[in-house]
Amino acid sequence: MKKTIFLLSYLFFGAILFGQIPKGTVVVDALYSKNLENTQGENPTRQVSIYLPPDYATSTKSYPVIYYLHGFLGDHQLRPSMIAVLDQAIADHKMRPFILVVPNQKTTYEGSFYSNSELYGNWEDFTAFDLVNYVDNNYRTLKNKMGRGITGHSMGGYGALKIAMHHPDIFSSVYALSPGALTIVAEYGPNSETFKQLAKLKTDEALKKSYFPKVIVALGKSWSPNANKPPFFCDLPFEYKDGEMITHPEVLEKWQKNMPVHMIEENLERLQQLTAIKFDWGRNAGIRFVQQCEMFSRRLENSGIKHFAEEYIGTHTSAIFTPHGRVPDEMLPFFNTYLSFEN
Repeated sequence: MKKTIFLLSYLFFGAILFGQIPKGTVVVDALYSKNLENTQGENPTRQVSIYLPPDYATSTKSYPVIYYLHGFLGDHQLRPSMIAVLDQAIADHKMRPFILVVPNQKTTYEGSFYSNSELYGNWEDFTAFDLVNYVDNNYRTLKNKMGRGITGHSMGGYGALKIAMHHPDIFSSVYALSPGALTIVAEYGPNSETFKQLAKLKTDEALKKSYFPKVIVALGKSWSPNANKPPFFCDLPFEYKDGEMITHPEVLEKWQKNMPVHMIEENLERLQQLTAIKFDWGRNAGIRFVQQCEMFSRRLENSGIKHFAEEYIGTHTSAIFTPHGRVPDEMLPFFNTYLSFEN
């Protein structure tokens, strides 16, 4: 028996030593959600990539789950290089074996912003309720909040913070990688060129060729949809008419109710229920990320909410899902500390 154990140990650790680390598997699943039923052509059946750790098939234990929300223009797909980062993190003991879940929330307007929209579907409810229930019912998970964390990059970082603020009974901890849409600054603001550019666009085809105007319309479809306002079917807080800017305070209020910098007071007790909160941003990510992340951290601090906030040397997209990037060196060790791994 001892020889057998020794041989297995030799094969396992020998594989790691020579670069052949144990590999996890990725299942591409799909689920239909009534929360996503809509009249605007968005598909209520969503694909989901689920990373299962190397020992999943040979064990009977249950695992904590990290829900990873992708960014604007992204989808659920886990590239081989991303899977390798997860495998290596487990092999290096930066993270104990876990399950990673990545839902596809790419829409016809490029991103749901993980928000409930009266026209386009309830994407927040899909994530917090339907997705979590489906994963718990079909995979060996730790079925309690201490076994669940939520994270994401950019739009996904925004979604992770917002959903965690609303649902501390479902997710115990949150790590937002370079989150966006925390408040209205820079390119999202009325003094940028974005709304001027948007005023010149009259068709979906023209909109798709832009970037910041497309983000603004996606925010509008998520937070202030309007079925009676073609061509983009949403209200906006700022618009240009005859070269003059007009502010719509009632729309601005709707937007701010969905932006974490302005959500703290209303969600103060829920924020206090979270085990741990962390977010980061690259120093060279662009002024909008630096400003809004700093603002969010200061407002959390001034509201007495303990959290971790870190600026690092990098851009918005550099060194995220890379061998020595933010995912393996910061995000996964964070969850290794704050998630429960007990069956």
